[in-house]
Amino acid sequence: MSLLPPLLSYQRQALTMENVVLSSIVRDVGTPVYVYSRRRILDNFHSFNDAFHPQKRLVLFAVKANSTGAVLSVLAKAGAGADIVSVGELFRALRAGIPAGKIVFSGVGKRQDEIKAALDAGILLFNVESVEELYAIEAVASALRKTAPVSIRVNPDVDAETHDHITTGKKENKFGVPIGKALAVCRLAARFPHINLLGIQAHIGSQIIRVDPYVKTLKLMLEITDRLVSEGMELCYLDIGGGLGVRYRDEKPPEPKHLAQAMKDMLGDRPLTLLMEPGRYLVADAGLLLTQVLYRKDVGGKHFIVVDAAMNDLARPALYDAYHSIYPLARKKGRNVTADIVGPICETGDYLARRRKMPLPDQQEYLAVATAGAYGFVMGSQYNSRPRPPEVMVHGDKWTVVRDRETLNDLVRGEHIP
Repeated sequence: MSLLPPLLSYQRQALTMENVVLSSIVRDVGTPVYVYSRRRILDNFHSFNDAFHPQKRLVLFAVKANSTGAVLSVLAKAGAGADIVSVGELFRALRAGIPAGKIVFSGVGKRQDEIKAALDAGILLFNVESVEELYAIEAVASALRKTAPVSIRVNPDVDAETHDHITTGKKENKFGVPIGKALAVCRLAARFPHINLLGIQAHIGSQIIRVDPYVKTLKLMLEITDRLVSEGMELCYLDIGGGLGVRYRDEKPPEPKHLAQAMKDMLGDRPLTLLMEPGRYLVADAGLLLTQVLYRKDVGGKHFIVVDAAMNDLARPALYDAYHSIYPLARKKGRNVTADIVGPICETGDYLARRRKMPLPDQQEYLAVATAGAYGFVMGSQYNSRPRPPEVMVHGDKWTVVRDRETLNDLVRGEHIP
């Protein structure tokens, strides 16, 4: 069995998060259910933020990784800002207590109503991803008689050496302004009367497990920044994005301090505030998906363990063939099998693990799917008309339901049969 994630342990053979025995949650709430550790979220945030001391900086949580209000509130109280990609995420961030002045708005497809909402809220920055978007922001700001603060997102054509679906900084990706056009776009932005060009941004992907891609990206960003400053532009922010990897299986990603050290000498004494947009790093290993074994099947040379969680609850294995460690809530000795752990969805791709060697669980036994705090619930759906699971926050020796389980009526809320 693989090494347990932080703040998980077996106490008297019962899997525990912080000081809560996880079986007590499933007895009261049922399964499937997402469970988060408040302490681990805070530990991760402080580890990331403190690594860059004394550099002037702001850590902006990538809300797309986990938009649950309780998670956002924990980070807001710790001092984090937010990196958003929709007006819905703006609404969630503000509702959770993140100040508008600590919010940046990314994404290639900002609608005019979203731009207006962000301007009305008074966000820190728009990360502009195209020339046409720049014109749209100018038009909305002009109509509102406001000035829009922007940074230009540069696509540096740097390979983040990660999964193709989560790389964002190569020239074939849809994100950002091509590196060869960045200076021209920045000069254009500086000429607009209702645009205030304040910085440069780049985000090259997710689950990055080496420092080198960041170093290559930062070098290119600094070349652009220095050129613009030499032309008389007053830039305040340098946004390096997020994407720092975590350990799902046997990866050895760098720690934030390694990233900070690699950047320190490059940044020098430039009077820039460093913006960082971690998502996965802050919440992934703080979350679990708990599920119950329904049935076991032996089809002759192949074993299936059918559980009540499915691809609509955790999509990453089906989307990316992603690996998540799985642990029994009650540790015991038993006959080992190699099995696919699958859900009830009517799709062959509905699985949580493939060819996983583990003790054969009993029917009605509970399992914990680890490192599920990022891109877990937030990517969930009601596919197969399955109500979405509840969410629980563990804090010390207590736990709180922070999202109720959906009901059958929730499945049809807003529908009308003519």
